[in-house]
Amino acid sequence: MIYLDHNATTPLHPRAREAMLPWLGGGSHGNPSSVHRFGQAAREAVEGAREQVAALLNVRPLEVIFTASGTEANNAVIFDVARKAGRRGHLVISAIEHPSVREAAARVAAEGMEVTRVSPRGDGVVHVDEILAALRPDTRLVALMLANNELGTLQPVAEVAAACGERGIPVLCDAVQAVGKIPVDAAALGADYLVLGAHKFHGPLGAAALWVRKGVEISGHLVGGSQERRRRASTENVPAIVGLGAAAAAAREEMAHRTAHLAALRDRFEAVLPGLIPGAIVHCRQSPRLPNTSHVAFTGVEGAFMEGESLLIRLDLAGFAVSTGAACSSGSVEPSKTLLAVGISRQEALSSLRVSFGIGNTSEEVDAFLGALAREVAELRRAVA
Repeated sequence: MIYLDHNATTPLHPRAREAMLPWLGGGSHGNPSSVHRFGQAAREAVEGAREQVAALLNVRPLEVIFTASGTEANNAVIFDVARKAGRRGHLVISAIEHPSVREAAARVAAEGMEVTRVSPRGDGVVHVDEILAALRPDTRLVALMLANNELGTLQPVAEVAAACGERGIPVLCDAVQAVGKIPVDAAALGADYLVLGAHKFHGPLGAAALWVRKGVEISGHLVGGSQERRRRASTENVPAIVGLGAAAAAAREEMAHRTAHLAALRDRFEAVLPGLIPGAIVHCRQSPRLPNTSHVAFTGVEGAFMEGESLLIRLDLAGFAVSTGAACSSGSVEPSKTLLAVGISRQEALSSLRVSFGIGNTSEEVDAFLGALAREVAELRRAVA
C-alpha cells in the first residue's frame, strides 16, 4: 500500500517512537504529580516535551497546555469564552473551520450566543475585510484556522489577528493541519490561542497542545486536579506527550527539507495530472496552500462528475490510500460543508478526492499513483458510458 492520506493522520516518526518506548513498558513509569523519583522523572519528561513544543512554535513553555486532541483544545477555548460571557455576545468563525470549532459554536449558539459564519470566496480563502465587516461591539472571539484540512488553503490569520487585536477581540487559530508542515510562529501570528495535534506531523494519536498567549486567562475545561497549572485537569499521558515533544523537535530540525520535499511531490502530481486525465480539476490551485495537499475532482461522460467514493474504493483495492475529504467526516454521504462554502456544487463536492503527501513518499510513488489513477478513472468512465 502507498499511503497518500497524511492530512488524516501520519505514521509515527522514528524519533517519536524511540522517545516513547521507555514509557511504554520499557522501565520508565510514574505519575508526574508524584513526589518520588518515578514521578519526578515523569515530570521532567513532560516538561522537556513542553520545551520542545514551545521551541517549534517560538513561544514560552509555560504558555503551552497539553490536551488529548485538537478537538478538546478548540472546545476548551470556545466554551471558556462563552462561559465567561454568560452565554451572551457574539462569535465570528469561518465557514470552513474544523467541526470541533463549527459544532462548538453551534452549541453555544443554542445556549444564547450569536454566531456569524464567514464564507471564503471561490479561491478557498476567507478574506480579511469580510471577517472585519462581521465584527460587532459585543464580539467575544474570532476563530480562523491557519490551513484548511480539505483544500489545504492558507488563511490570513496574521492580518485578522492584528485587526482584532486593535479592537481587543481575541483570536483562536486552529493550526492543526499547518504545524509540522510549514513554519508556524505562534507569537508572530498574533493570535491569542493556537492549537496543534501530534498525529498530523508524525507524533502519536492522543496528544495535542493549546498555546495561550501570556496575559490571556483560560479556565479549565476539565476540572478535578491541578495538572497543567489548573488549566486542564487529568493525569498527563506521559508516553504520548513525550512522543509529541520528539515529533516537534524533529519537525523543527527538518522543516526546510519537509516543505521543499512535499511541495515537489504535490507539484509533480498536479503538473502531470491534467495531461494524463482530461477533465481533471484541481481545486484552489492558484491559492496559497499547504505544500502537501491537492484536492481534485474528475468529470465522467458528458461533463457529469464521477462518484468520489467509487474511485476511492477502486484506488484502495489498487494499493493507494487517499480520501474523499476530512477524516472526521468519513462515512458521511453528505457533501463537505467546506466545499459547499467555497461554492463547489454538491455533485462536484461528492466527486472530489483529497491527496495529501507525506515526508516518506517518493516521486516514484507519485508516478505510480498517477498511473493507477488514470486507469481507474478510465475504467469508471467506460462503466458509465
